[in-house]
Amino acid sequence: MTITAPASSFGLPRTVRLGIRRIGFELRQYFRAGDQVFFTFLFPTLMYVLFATIFTGDIGEGPDAVSMATYYLPGLVAGGILLSGVQGPALEIATEKSDGTLKRLGGTPISPVTYFLGKTGEVFVTAILQIALLIAVAAGVYGADLPTDPAAWLRFAWVFVLGLIACTLLGIALSSVPRSGKTASAVVIPVVLLIQFVSGVYIAFAALPEWLQNAAGILPVKWIAQGMRSVFLPDEFKNAEVTGSWELGMIALMLVVWIVIGLVLSRVTFRWIRRDG
Repeated sequence: MTITAPASSFGLPRTVRLGIRRIGFELRQYFRAGDQVFFTFLFPTLMYVLFATIFTGDIGEGPDAVSMATYYLPGLVAGGILLSGVQGPALEIATEKSDGTLKRLGGTPISPVTYFLGKTGEVFVTAILQIALLIAVAAGVYGADLPTDPAAWLRFAWVFVLGLIACTLLGIALSSVPRSGKTASAVVIPVVLLIQFVSGVYIAFAALPEWLQNAAGILPVKWIAQGMRSVFLPDEFKNAEVTGSWELGMIALMLVVWIVIGLVLSRVTFRWIRRDG
C-alpha cells in the first residue's frame, strides 16, 4: 500500500522553492530594463562620482579629518538602499499591475508569498551588487577610507539588512498609489528624491531647519544614513549629529518599527489588481 502525504504538507517548502526560482526571473527582467538599471542601480554611484569630483579636500580636524570622498560615501549608501528597496519595487509592481501581469499571476497557482519572495530576492541581490559597486568605486578610484574594524562591518550588515527590508515593504505599499504604470514614475521618483534630500543623503541632516529635522526624523532613511555614518566616519563625527551620538539602539528600534509598519501597509494595500480596475 502506498501512503501519500497530503498536498498541504508540501505547501510551504513548495512556496519557498518557487519563490527562490522566481528570483532569477525577476533579476533577468530587472537588468533588461535599461532605464531602471540607470536610475536605480547605477544612480547612487553616478551621484557619488559627481559629488566626489566636485567637492575635494578634507572635512574635520586633526587625525579625525576625512576626505570629502569618504564623507559622502555613507549618505550615498543609504540612498542606494532607498532606491533599491522603495523605488525599484514600487515602479515594477505598479507597472505589472497596470499591464495585467499581476492579474494573470492571480489566475495561476502562484501565491503572493512566492511572488514577493522573488521580488525581495531581486531587491537584495541588486542592492548588494549596487552597494559593492559604489564602495569599490569610492575606495578604488577616489581613495575613500573603509573601516578596518570587523565590528564596523557587522554594524554595516545589520543596518543594511534591516534598512533594506523596511524600504522593500514600504516600496510594495507605495506601488498601490500610482493609478497606472504610465504615471508610476511621476508619483514614485519625486517622493524618493524628496526623502533623500531631507534624510541626510546629500545634505548633512543637522544642517536642516529644526522643523524639517523633526518632520524627517521619523523617516527610515534618516536612520539608515546615520547608521552608515557610524560605520564609515570616525567616532568623533558623532558630535555633528543632532543628539551628539550615533544612537545605535534607536537606529535598530526605528528600523524594526518601520518593518512592522511596512508589513502592515503592504499587506493591507496589495491586490493582484486595483480595486477600481
